[in-house]
Amino acid sequence: MQSYISPWPETVECPPFPRALSILGATGSIGDSALKVVAKHPDRFTLTALAGGRNGTKLAELCNRFRPRYAAVLDDAARRDFLAHVEDGIRTELLVGPDAYVQLAGLREADLILSSIVGAAGFEPTLAAARAGKMIALANKESLVLGGHLIRAACAESGAVVLPVDSEHNALFQGLAGHGSDEELKRLILTASGGPFRGRDTAFLSTVTREQALAHPNWDMGAKISVDSATLMNKGLELIEACHLYGLPPDMVSVVVHPQSIIHSLVEYVDGSQLAHLGNPDMQVPIAHCLCYPERVAVDVPRLNLAQVGSLTFEEPDLAAFPCLRLAREAFDAGPSHPIVLNAVNEIAVDAFLKERIGFLDIPAMIEAGLDRHAPVDVTTPEAVLALDREVRRETESRL
Repeated sequence: MQSYISPWPETVECPPFPRALSILGATGSIGDSALKVVAKHPDRFTLTALAGGRNGTKLAELCNRFRPRYAAVLDDAARRDFLAHVEDGIRTELLVGPDAYVQLAGLREADLILSSIVGAAGFEPTLAAARAGKMIALANKESLVLGGHLIRAACAESGAVVLPVDSEHNALFQGLAGHGSDEELKRLILTASGGPFRGRDTAFLSTVTREQALAHPNWDMGAKISVDSATLMNKGLELIEACHLYGLPPDMVSVVVHPQSIIHSLVEYVDGSQLAHLGNPDMQVPIAHCLCYPERVAVDVPRLNLAQVGSLTFEEPDLAAFPCLRLAREAFDAGPSHPIVLNAVNEIAVDAFLKERIGFLDIPAMIEAGLDRHAPVDVTTPEAVLALDREVRRETESRL
């Protein structure tokens, strides 16, 4: 495969160990899992930077333990919390504000950037890392949803490489590596757990509460991603991400519901064979694969025992009850500005649902209405991407 985001990782020289690692999103669930990998293999990493959003207290605790050279928070309240909890003698330099993430992404001292910021906020730092020629472990799918065309171009120019951390895309990456040319590929198959409401009809979904939506059956994730999983928007965003990562049209990316979350994705070839990646649902596995690529290392996760699992089941996604997957596919087909609208409306709608301002079914309804209102615009620059994102968010908020 030569259509990977640029260039195919097997063709590049990976940084030697120990690798200087920056984690953008260190205080979230991906950051937690990544730091478990780092702690288990301290000989393979030095921590250059940790960014912790608005959780200054937890970030300070991490800096007390790992002692990175740099840290970043988003605002002054988080800065005060950080300073109140960081130990005397810790020489970590603290940066404040959204631009701090961009600075950390392009640090000369860093070899490897783990981009695990939630939402559209990850776009600018990920683009900065691509422009700086970094090895990027990408756990922020929204970066590619907003500006995959720009990140691909930046990678091609700088020699940066993107390794996919999302379990589904990491599974695809492993299923594609070393298995022939583009002409031999038939399609990619993303698996979806179906979320907590698999099999439920719209009458039930109209009654869904915040707490119910956050109760994912298989994965331990943050609030926003949990709701995206419940609406199937998470799979819609992953479909768009796969198209950008592998340079494929959406009709070559399929989705199948697999409630057990044991098979993380499959690659189908023209001879009818399918290569599947299996494992217990724990994010340490794909994170370690990316951070240590091309080597594999041990991680502290339960071993998969298929006899104990017993059976694996599959079904088609219910696009009538869960239209977000359909909307994502349609948005990608409509042109590069539509996915920006899709994501912006979704982020506002999910936040409103979490604050109990709207109902569960209002999320896809708002997204579809936003896409219907949108006329394609030019988004060939980062400034244009961000301007459209801001405009759609303002308009969506005004309609709540």
